[in-house]
Amino acid sequence: MPDALCSLSLLLLLTTSFAFTTGCPSRTSAMPTVASTPLLTFLERLQEAALASFGPRNFDPKLYVDLSLKSDIETVERAFADLPKSSNGSVLAGDLEKFIAVHFGGAGDDLVSVQPADFVPEPEGFLPRVKNPAVRAWALQVHALWRNLSRRVDDAVRERPDWHTLLPLPGPVIIPGSRFREVYYWDSYWVIRGLLASKMYATAKAIVTNLVYLLEQYGHVLNGARVYYTNRSQPPLLSAMIRAIYERTHDVEFVMKCLPALLKEHEFWTSGLHQITIQDRQCSHNLSRYYAMWDKPRPESFTIDKESASNISGTSEKQKFYREVASTAESGWDFSTRWMRNPEDFTTLATTSIIPVDLNIYILRMELDISFFGKVAGNHNIAKHFLEASKAREKAVSTIFWNERMGQWHDYWLGNSSSCMEGQHWDAAKQNQNVFASNFIPLWIDVFNSDKNLVDKVAKSLRSSGLLHPAGIATSLTNSSQQWDFPNGWAPLQHMIAEGLARSGSSEARSLAEDIFIRWIRTNYVGYKKTGTMHEKYDVEKCGEFGGGGEYVPQWPLFTQLLEYGIYMCFNLITTSPSCCATDWFWLVEWRRVGFPGGVWMARRPEDRLPVRD
Repeated sequence: MPDALCSLSLLLLLTTSFAFTTGCPSRTSAMPTVASTPLLTFLERLQEAALASFGPRNFDPKLYVDLSLKSDIETVERAFADLPKSSNGSVLAGDLEKFIAVHFGGAGDDLVSVQPADFVPEPEGFLPRVKNPAVRAWALQVHALWRNLSRRVDDAVRERPDWHTLLPLPGPVIIPGSRFREVYYWDSYWVIRGLLASKMYATAKAIVTNLVYLLEQYGHVLNGARVYYTNRSQPPLLSAMIRAIYERTHDVEFVMKCLPALLKEHEFWTSGLHQITIQDRQCSHNLSRYYAMWDKPRPESFTIDKESASNISGTSEKQKFYREVASTAESGWDFSTRWMRNPEDFTTLATTSIIPVDLNIYILRMELDISFFGKVAGNHNIAKHFLEASKAREKAVSTIFWNERMGQWHDYWLGNSSSCMEGQHWDAAKQNQNVFASNFIPLWIDVFNSDKNLVDKVAKSLRSSGLLHPAGIATSLTNSSQQWDFPNGWAPLQHMIAEGLARSGSSEARSLAEDIFIRWIRTNYVGYKKTGTMHEKYDVEKCGEFGGGGEYVPQWPLFTQLLEYGIYMCFNLITTSPSCCATDWFWLVEWRRVGFPGGVWMARRPEDRLPVRD
């Protein structure tokens, strides 16, 4: 233990002295990029060939960069070059199909199904307050999906990494499912919350261990565990995962092992091109932005990005656009009008010129968590330092993002130059005045949801924002055909906002949280009864209808908020009708997990009606 504490103190000195004093790189320094690999370069060519041969109908570009080689890349390239071509230069569909079958393993074949060692069909103490048979059966069906989503990376990936785009990982993984065949960063937070509700603590720790491994290997937690994701991260929720596990297990040794990695991640997000300094009349504020290390088409969407950039002239302009696309993917909100200068023009993406509210809330949460972990580990220097860092960021969030008139926190647009060498001076006019669900994410952390007057003002703003709909909170007010816009609702946003409201001391906010929880769980349940699957996004205007838009067909990975939120529907004689109208229904709500004392609450709400059988 003393050696570990000494190491942590040394690492703290090395990292924080850099992270809090370093400005942006000089204007003459090259913009950072991550190198590609020979396999990835070839698979991009294969992706283009497949689009030309098979056509755009049901075409998924990601499929082709998830393939693994059966022999060395030189042999495969020669075989590809020898394929007969049609008059327009494309390969005949039949010939390309045979070529892929001969030379490649299937997408996802380099992951092996495994049974989680800590899975049991009905864990002891699982959702004890949920008594309704239909609802309990649903919860257990969702719980059982852990067996379908558990994998380990095949040994062949470690033996021949140059044959795979999948990255080796030390432990078992939980994949989202469908086309998402690998681990993803911020998805893992909700996976872990669900695993903890299922009493699968060892599996939850293994997920964190894998993410820490990626952080140690690459200097940041990757967007996902693929070679083509090494150029960017995702919303930094690693500390929140560790905190959630610690609160269930009180495993001090686990915290000690993870703490050095958290210091490294904090450095990644608070230095170099990620950090921006904004000067107001009183002081300077250090905040963070998304900035991917990539200026080419994303390999997993290579053909899509090239088409999007087809009308952009000039190499440097295209490189800038590609960096903006990758940086938007780093945000997790890919894509949304939130990041566009012109909502009608996708090529006006300008994510690196925006300081996002939610990213800085995640980093503030990280700083609070690291301070807490410092106390757990007995390292008071870390605890004190990161508490001070959190207070500085809290002040920055309140100064730069808060809009008193609207009762929301707004993203902040940088000036024409996104370099902080010249300095950025705060200007109220640079706040993005448009309404997004992210404007309410600060409620998620206690430093904001503990202020009753503030919470009441924000809750009132949310009610009148136009975001609340029969099936949940819309992501934005703009119907753009992008998946992180109206009318789509996403589980992470429902969770963070509603949990923050529920944890507050405001009765009005807690009532609003209850309403959001009910709407979201209801649409999940009705959708599940209709389709037999859980979907990644839902149409907030239509109960039980999954969402759409974006660059791939709607997916149905397991978003495990249903197991963790502690709120489950229980209404009389549930029917699978897609309608959300009927004469009478009941809700059973277990509030304990989201901060409501008293356990069970049963209510009759005739103004919100669900179908019932006579």
